[in-house]
Order: sequence, then structure tokens, then C-alpha cells
Amino acid sequence: MAAPPAAARSRDGGQAQTRAATESAVRRVPMAAVPLPQPRPDTAPPRAGAKAAAPADSADGAGKPPNAEKEAREPGKEPGEANREAKAPPAPQLSACRQALTEEIAIAPSIPPIKGPGACGGDDLVRLEAVVLPDKRRVALTPAATMRCTMATAVANWVRSDLVPLAARLGSPIAALDNYDSYQCRGRNNIAGAQMSEHGRANALDVRGFKLADGRMIELTDRTQPRDLRETVLHSVCTYFTTVLGPDSDWYHEDHIHLDLAERRSNYRICQWDVLDPLPKVAPLMPAVRPDDAPPRETAEADEAGKGEKAAARPGSSGATEAEKPKAEPAPSDAAEADETEPAAPAPPPPAVHSKGSKKKHKSRS
Repeated sequence: MAAPPAAARSRDGGQAQTRAATESAVRRVPMAAVPLPQPRPDTAPPRAGAKAAAPADSADGAGKPPNAEKEAREPGKEPGEANREAKAPPAPQLSACRQALTEEIAIAPSIPPIKGPGACGGDDLVRLEAVVLPDKRRVALTPAATMRCTMATAVANWVRSDLVPLAARLGSPIAALDNYDSYQCRGRNNIAGAQMSEHGRANALDVRGFKLADGRMIELTDRTQPRDLRETVLHSVCTYFTTVLGPDSDWYHEDHIHLDLAERRSNYRICQWDVLDPLPKVAPLMPAVRPDDAPPRETAEADEAGKGEKAAARPGSSGATEAEKPKAEPAPSDAAEADETEPAAPAPPPPAVHSKGSKKKHKSRS
């Protein structure tokens, strides 16, 4: 092959020398002097388009999250656990009532809110299992009641402040509170289509009575219980609750006491509970068996004979009957002569005969 001209050789040789000098200068620069980007912090927001760019990664890093290597290096954590902890929703904030209703006052664990059906349910609900007294004894609710925290607080305060000293007067501490009904999605008085009851809003409690430690059951609607005791409970519950319904309020509260915290205009309260006296003792329907030592009963014949003897014993009475009395003798002759001389009395006039018209008129008047 023919050699290139001299001018061409000089031009090519100059470019080759320039490239060689540049490469030698690059080799002499140390690698540590080149600045590198800092690692991305874990708290940094995700990059836009990171999910779209993930499939385009190389085979060795395809589909791996940016923190996968770091999570793999941390012992005791599964891959993706850090992301789940970061994305977990914050814990719900406790209400002021829930923070105040501690285990020193009541055993009342929180339960999830109830939503429906309809307008039933509520928020900030608890399951009131027992009221804790200052001496650490517990007054159980039998069965446990589902209600709002505010209602549970009112029940706990009522038991701790009023029922405990009342039971002490009876000679035995209180042991349990009889829960007749608490949350129930229904209308008032269990009537279909009626206005929503406070029981449906988890804002009411029905109580029949309380049980003492010695086994006695104090029913609040029992007429045989002391009247002053029931009146004390009446004044007590009407202080803590906005609605109190008992006997004589209606036909639906004759055997229990209804308590709730319904909110009304101007803080209006309802306290309808008539403390009734014991019923009068009614005679039995069947007569009692006649005792053996009772005197003999008087028969009808003996009664008639006794009446006759009494009539005969009366003064001026001969004791003879009409049949036994002697017949009257005829009048003497002078009486007959007197009748002949005296004029006879005129006969009474005949009764007036009414005409047909007068009869009709009389009939029309009746």
C-alpha cells in the first residue's frame, strides 16, 4: 500500500499526540478528588416517577425499593416493615371523659363506635363492667352495660357517692347493680316507629335494684321496701341524671327505673317516679276452713223459733197468731138501730171517663 503524503502524516500525527497527552493527564488525576452525591435520607419524600422508572432498572436492582438494602441489614425487621410503620395512621386522640374515667374509678374498656342502623349508635363508647370504690372493692354491673363515656361516668359517680353510704345504713356493703337494659337500637318504650329512645343512642340505663354483699336484693320499685329508702334513691338519681322515669310515669316503667342524660333546651329535666305505699291486704277469695272447736251454726228453723219466742215475750202481745185469734162477735142491737136512724153516707162519685182524644194526648206526653 502506498504511503500517505507528508502533509497528511503531519496532520494525523498531531491529533494522535493531543489525544495521548489528554489521556495521560486524566490518569494522573486521583479518583478521590471527583465529588460524589450524598446518599438520599430515609425521611426524604419519594421521587416523582420512581414507580414508573422501577421497571427500567437493571436486572440486578429491578423492583427493589431504595431502602431495601438498609432494611435487609437491620436485624429483627422484615422487608417493608419500616414503610408500614411510617404509613400507619396516628392513634385516635382520647376524649377528656375517657382520660378522666380511669381504672381507679371504673372498669370500662373502650369499644369501637357504633354506626346505625338508622340513627342508632354513638361515639366514645365504653363497656362498663364494674365501678371501683375508694377502698378498691368493685360493684359489678350484671350484665355489663354498653353506653357512652359520659353516661358511664355519671353511673360511677352515683354508685360511689350515694349508693355506698345508703347500703352501709342497711348493714351490708353493696356488691352489684342490676342492669335491666342499656344500649338497644329501638324506639321509645319498644314501640315500632316511635321517636328514637336514648337507649338507641347508648345514653341510657334501666335499673331494677342493687344487691348487697349478704345476698339481699333491694328492688327500687318494691312497695314492701322502706319508703324513706326509696325516696332517698329518688332524690339521688334526679340529681345525677336529666331523665328519671319510674312507677306512675307511664305503663312501661312499673318494674324498673329509667335513667338517661338526654339534652334538652334550657337544661330541662324530667323526674317522674311516684314512691308508692304498700297495697292493702285483701281478704282471700275462699273462706277459711271452720275450726273444730267453733260453736255450732244456727239453722234457719232455729232462727224462726227464736224470733217467735222473742215476739211472744214482748209486752202486750198474746203470742197467738192470726189464725189462732178469736173471731169478732156481731155488734149489739142498739148499734144496729143507730145505723138505721142515721143517714147513710153518700157513695163516692164514679171515676171520670176520659175520651179517646184525652188518652191519645196522655200517651203522647209519656
